[in-house]
Amino acid sequence: MFQVRVSYDQKPYRRALMETYGGTCVASPSTETNAGRQILAADPNSNGSLGIAISEAVEVAATNPDTKYALGSVLNHVLLHQTVIGIEAIEQMEQAGAAPDIIVGCTGGGSNFAGLTFPFIGQQLRGGKKVRVIAAEPAACPSLTRGKYAYDFGDTSHMTPLVKMHTLGSTFMPPGFHAGGLRYHGMAPLVSHLKELGLIEAEAHTQNSCFEAGILFARTEGIVPAPEATHAVRGAINAALEAKKNGTSPVILFGLCGHGHFDMQAYMDFMAGKLEDRMYDQSALDASLAQLPAIAAE
Repeated sequence: MFQVRVSYDQKPYRRALMETYGGTCVASPSTETNAGRQILAADPNSNGSLGIAISEAVEVAATNPDTKYALGSVLNHVLLHQTVIGIEAIEQMEQAGAAPDIIVGCTGGGSNFAGLTFPFIGQQLRGGKKVRVIAAEPAACPSLTRGKYAYDFGDTSHMTPLVKMHTLGSTFMPPGFHAGGLRYHGMAPLVSHLKELGLIEAEAHTQNSCFEAGILFARTEGIVPAPEATHAVRGAINAALEAKKNGTSPVILFGLCGHGHFDMQAYMDFMAGKLEDRMYDQSALDASLAQLPAIAAE
């Protein structure tokens, strides 16, 4: 298994769990693939990215007849598989005798966010209750709030098909923040399309503000959220504070998509004041967007 280098270093307990069950983890970029070697030749200290890890995984699958690659995020069929989350949430809300006014989900590639929100948006499009849907993404990798809506590759080495999405460019290298699952350069086509239609909003949150929200949630509810999930917690808290300021009482639903038991080093670093709100390099983003594929009549 390829694990993005920065997550390989920052999340050793996740690697240990996979190895406990017999898996082998390799830090990406690696010397095991042409894609990885090319990246390391250009930057021996590369933190890696999901786009690079995808390139390496696809290359291994393409060059080994006994190996298959199953896409786990971003593509539309994966989003639809994930909607079991939202379908169950609809039934749970009905059992509680309530319906959400605001829905918040953390957003990296888009599958988890879509899984929760799409069934509710579907109800709205069929004449049901209108909901405010907020995608909470990291400020250091803001594909929805800062990316361009264009055709792009899903991986750094350009092995995957072109899809139209909000993208920071397939060569974009996000800084190494702890929410590794959200360090992806693009957003799922369907999520991107809904953003273009104005059916969803997007907010970008800094790392420290998210961990602050995660600790508040843990001390209030007893569950330590994963770094990725703290973005949804932050978004929900902000929505609640906004409602309080406006004198309203909306029903807010958010997705707590993972616990942080394997990420306690990140919480320790936050409480010790060691976490940095590292932002992306604007010049690097501009250079990445300049390399987008030239597609006629987008």
